[in-house]
Amino acid sequence: MSQLTGGYLLGLGSNINPQQNFAAIVRLLLDHFDALHLSRVLHIPPVGMNSHRDFLNAVAFLETDIPEAELKTICNKIEIALGRDRDDPDSKYKDRPADIDILAYFSSPAEWQSSASSITDEYFLYPLINELRAFLTGETTAPVMQMGTLVSTDGLTFGETAATIHRD
Repeated sequence: MSQLTGGYLLGLGSNINPQQNFAAIVRLLLDHFDALHLSRVLHIPPVGMNSHRDFLNAVAFLETDIPEAELKTICNKIEIALGRDRDDPDSKYKDRPADIDILAYFSSPAEWQSSASSITDEYFLYPLINELRAFLTGETTAPVMQMGTLVSTDGLTFGETAATIHRD
């Protein structure tokens, strides 16, 4: 793997039409960025909300130097385009077609050596954060025990293992 530059770690999720919407999240992020480094995609039960719909969740690393506010605008536009009501004050506790959270910014890969718990309190993402860090740095870590979920869109398939997805 080439030397990574700075960028953002994102949490990605969907529990409304998750196969279709998760694929759309990745496709729409690639409209704005040349590449997306993605963990495997996992089925995860909802946390902190009353729902019977499991999420598809993953973490992604975007190499970019855009300001966080600009990235947040892009993420919010993607969520809204896929049907999320960002004006609803309770949207955090409701089923959603798209959820894109900015977890952290790292100015260099060396900064990304902290434990997952220092990055987010969303404990269900810890194995995915660790997996993606290992994938990007060539480390060996304990594998995520759950099988990844295959996601397909426009001839692109991903989700079963960590991968780098390029726009073209």
